[in-house]
Amino acid sequence: MLSYRHSYHAGSFADVLKHLVEVAILDHLRLKPKPFTVHDTHGGAGRYAIDDAHMQKTGEYVDGIARLFGERTGVAAVDRYLSVVAQLNPVGRLSHYPGSPLIAAHLLREQDRLQCTELHSTDFELLRQEFAGDRRVRVEKLDAWQGLKALLPPEHRRGLVLIDPSYELEADYTQVVGAVRQALRKFATATCAIWYPVLERNRTERFVRRFVEADIPNLLRLECCVRADASGRGMTGSGLLVINPPYTLAANMEQAMPVLQAALGEGHGHHRVAQLTGE
Repeated sequence: MLSYRHSYHAGSFADVLKHLVEVAILDHLRLKPKPFTVHDTHGGAGRYAIDDAHMQKTGEYVDGIARLFGERTGVAAVDRYLSVVAQLNPVGRLSHYPGSPLIAAHLLREQDRLQCTELHSTDFELLRQEFAGDRRVRVEKLDAWQGLKALLPPEHRRGLVLIDPSYELEADYTQVVGAVRQALRKFATATCAIWYPVLERNRTERFVRRFVEADIPNLLRLECCVRADASGRGMTGSGLLVINPPYTLAANMEQAMPVLQAALGEGHGHHRVAQLTGE
C-alpha cells in the first residue's frame, strides 16, 4: 500500500518476533561457507530513528524493543537477536531500530547478497541511500509481487525470502499464497518466512488455512500474542509461517516464545510453535 509507512510501527512487539526469527534463520545459513541470498519484499526505510516523529507518535517501540534492549535473558535465540540490535546502536543506547534489510546486511558475509523491493517513494530513497556503495545489496523500486517475479531465482541457490505486507489491503491476505507458490517454484531451496498480524482470530485462522490447503510442504507456524484474542482491540499478536525452516528453528523458538510473551505481554496472551505440514 503506497500510503503505508513502517516507521510508525518500527520496533513493536511484532517487529521483535519477526526479526528474532530472521536472525535465527540467517545465522543458520551462515554455518556453511556457500553464499546465500536474502530477498526482502517490503524493504521499508532500512532504519528508524527512535526520536523520529512517526515513532514517537505511536510509541509502539516502548512496548516492544524498549522492554528488552540491554537485557540478557539466558535464551540463546533472544540474546543473539538483542546483540544484533545492540551492535547496530553503537552509542550504547537505543537510538535507532534496524529494519529487516539492515539486519540482513549486518549478517551478510562478503559472498552473500541482499535484494530488496520497496514501492513507497520516500522509503525507497531512504533504503537506496542506506546501502549506497554496498555492492552486496540491490534495491529496486518495485511492487513486492512484481519483485518476486523479476528477481527470483537469484544467483545463489540458498537463502531466505522474507514476505511481510502491511495487510492494510484485503488483497494482501489473498495474494500471499499465490506469490509464495510462485516464489518457491523459482527458488525451491529457499527458506520462506511470511509474517502475519493477529487482529481477529477467525480471519487469522482462515489465512493460515490457505497455506495448509495449498499443500505447501514443511510449514512451521510461529505465533506470539501479547494479549488475549479480541476483535476491535487492534493487533493482539503476530506470527510467521516458515517454509523449509532450519531444523533447529522450532526448538529454538520453543525456548524463546515464553521469554517474549513474558517480556512483551500484558497478561492472558499465548504463543504457539506448530509444524503444520510435513516435508
